[in-house]
Amino acid sequence: MTSPQSLAALAEPTEAELISRIRQGDPDALSAAYYRHAGPLLTLAVRLLGSGAEAQDVIQDLFVGLPEALLRYEENGLFRAWLRRIVIRMALMRLRAQRRRREVVLEPAIAWSARAPGNATENLDLARAMAQLPDDYRIVVVLKAIEGYSHEEIAGILGIRRNASEVRFHRALERLRVSLEVL
Repeated sequence: MTSPQSLAALAEPTEAELISRIRQGDPDALSAAYYRHAGPLLTLAVRLLGSGAEAQDVIQDLFVGLPEALLRYEENGLFRAWLRRIVIRMALMRLRAQRRRREVVLEPAIAWSARAPGNATENLDLARAMAQLPDDYRIVVVLKAIEGYSHEEIAGILGIRRNASEVRFHRALERLRVSLEVL
């Protein structure tokens, strides 16, 4: 006899099955991929962009374009890692476009601290301090301290030198220390 948990596991498609079905145009597979991956991807996008609305746009754009993007996907490495790299690229492109338009985002980046240790007040203070960082600094802090990328990987993602990543990270930490001491 099979347990309910094992039946649910059998009904849950593998990543390879989802990818294949999305490539074939199956909307249910696209929906399943969305529900499986959108939450962590949205958290990453909010942390990078500092705006929930902008992050939601990035995630929506990602999944709308996913069937076409999967035609170019080479199945080496984890699917979720590939999705994360796309979200990072999309967020960076959006930030660059905002700089060209000189828009000011007024919404604070509070959701970035969802997994941060500490009480709610400390998390809110940290989120506000993070929102005050320049984009270049905030991105490096998110990628290094929260997402766990190395400075070498960050340099490759951002198209900068490794030491530039390290400098931005240390300057951001110093600004965060000063901001949090004031609060």
